[in-house]
This record gives sequence, structure tokens and C-alpha cells, in this order.
Amino acid sequence: METTLSQLLQEESELQFAQFNEQTAWQLGSLLVARATAQGLPVTIDIMRGEQQLFHAALPGAAADNDEWIKRKVRVVYRFGHSSFYMGQKLKEQGKTIEEAYLIPESLFAAHGGCFPVIVRGTGVVGAVTVSGLPQEDDHKMVTQVIREFLAKE
Repeated sequence: METTLSQLLQEESELQFAQFNEQTAWQLGSLLVARATAQGLPVTIDIMRGEQQLFHAALPGAAADNDEWIKRKVRVVYRFGHSSFYMGQKLKEQGKTIEEAYLIPESLFAAHGGCFPVIVRGTGVVGAVTVSGLPQEDDHKMVTQVIREFLAKE
């Protein structure tokens, strides 16, 4: 099933936090680690607030390369204010690379799924939650499913 741009924008409007601090990052990161560990997934998980890394975990099978993918995905979220998967799908629809569309280097910006903006209601994007190590749509789904479950408990 192809995920549409409108579905991805709808996720961004739904998955918003009332507040986001170090404790929120720890709880969310821990849930992501528990999910990935239970499924034996070789991922790296990262949570940023602004320029500060609040949570980072590399699970068995993850590689140093995942850290570079995370940095590139986070730059996309911070630059455009949308999930890295949304931006990748938008570029795919346009038939362009990020370099062609926005004149920014792919070596620094990865419009591939897995990084989702931390949006605080009434404030906007304050950070990013990223998973790297799976096919891009699976990275994206893992992040959004766990954020959805976390917010449902709040």
C-alpha cells in the first residue's frame, strides 16, 4: 500500500506532544528500544531536542553508518519541518533528487524515512525522533507507531 503525502501530513498533525523534555525523550526512547529488542531489529535510535542529543541507542546488528544516516535525516526534518519520509515521497512524486529540487547536497541531507519531527502543540518542531537500520518505510512506521502509543498513554 502506497502511503500518500496527505496521510503523512495527517500523521504530523495528529502526533504532537503537549510538552517535550529529557524525561519524555528517555521514556519514548526506551519504548523504541523495547520494541526493537523484542523484534530483534538491528537499528540505531536517536532523539534530539534542537541541537542536543537526548537519547541514543545502537542495538545489536546496527552499524556506525546508521549514525550518519540519522544525522542526514535529522537535517531534512529541521530544514523542512516535515518527516524525512514525507520529504522523500514528495521528491519521488516530483521525480527529483533533494539536490535537484532544493540545491542541497545528498551527502548531508537524506530524504529517506525514519526521522519524525517532535512537534509541541502551539510551538512547532522542537526536535526529531529517528530510527535507522530498516527499509525506510519500516523505519518511519516504527517511529510513528511508538509515538502514537506513547501519546495515547499521556
